[in-house]
Amino acid sequence: MNDLVSRQAKPHEGMPAFDGEGEPLSFFEFWPMWAFYPPVFAYAFYLMLRYRGPLLPTVANPSFPGGGFVGESKADILKLAVQHVPDWVADFFAVERPDFKDEHELLAFMQNILETMKQKGLTFPVVAKPDMGCRGVGVKLLRAEADLVSYLQKFPATASFLIQRFVDLEGEAGVFYCRLPGQSKGRLISLTLKYFPYVTGDGVRTLRELILADRRAGQLTRLYFHRHLERLDTIPAKGEAIRLAFAGSHSRGAIFRNGTDLITPKMVERFDEISQQLPEFYFGRYDIRFADFKKVQAGEDFTIVEVNGAGAESTHIWDRKTTLLKAWRDLMTQYRWLFQIGYANRKRGFKPVTIKAFFAGYRREKELTPRYPATD
Repeated sequence: MNDLVSRQAKPHEGMPAFDGEGEPLSFFEFWPMWAFYPPVFAYAFYLMLRYRGPLLPTVANPSFPGGGFVGESKADILKLAVQHVPDWVADFFAVERPDFKDEHELLAFMQNILETMKQKGLTFPVVAKPDMGCRGVGVKLLRAEADLVSYLQKFPATASFLIQRFVDLEGEAGVFYCRLPGQSKGRLISLTLKYFPYVTGDGVRTLRELILADRRAGQLTRLYFHRHLERLDTIPAKGEAIRLAFAGSHSRGAIFRNGTDLITPKMVERFDEISQQLPEFYFGRYDIRFADFKKVQAGEDFTIVEVNGAGAESTHIWDRKTTLLKAWRDLMTQYRWLFQIGYANRKRGFKPVTIKAFFAGYRREKELTPRYPATD
């Protein structure tokens, strides 16, 4: 991340005031999946029986590959968004990484990417992210051609990735939208405010010492140390804000706060307008960036960087003030709506994907995930 961590930015600029009081982490916030999700999976199994369809989520959004439930293409979904709501979406393009025989082929392919960037009006820095994947895996900020070469070298052959315009703003949020087929108006069921973690230099302590002294970051050194190996034992200048993570993913170190109470009628109106322009879209989360959250509350001035479908999660549950029971309850409520929507769409004639297709997508995603470059 090198230059990224020392960029001159005001931490959390444009976001609601960051609340750092109280416990920095909930006791279950970083539990392994096998410990946290069993009650939710048990409820999902009940819904499969009740609605007589284990794969109903795959028709929650009939226009998305597999409903956006698992193994979906980010590019296919974003292309749909660009086609119908281009003014709201960050420019991007997708490429499939060939199996290079030598460095000459790699450099030639890189030139093709640079030419496409030029045609699209994209300049460095840009964001690279895998076309298939979740939880911020493989997301990198490419500041120059050398970063692109490194990404190509580390990215798995025959897999695809996106090159996207870097929306260089501190404000980021996840906005969860839901609408039953036939309803005239949808709702926003979750708003997650994403704060990037910072430590501030005092001119005395090393970056390692600053991280260890931070109430939250000091408990999550496994997420931050490896990203800053070159700077860990250097002393940041007094007052220098050091950003510890780039990707707005909780599992990669971003700080999530529940902003659901801050949803306004204007926000609902705007996201409903956008969502109803996307054909057959009923359930999912928009990841957005913005300069001023007050403008977002007015339904203005934000950029969509990703649209997540049926596999999306109401990430406000990772606010450290959320209780374990409420987290489970909110996810169960989300799953109930998901199955209700899938059930309604099946009655309309849409068919869930086959078990074979579902597991093919699942296996492909699980196979690729550990092979992606490390996340910034």
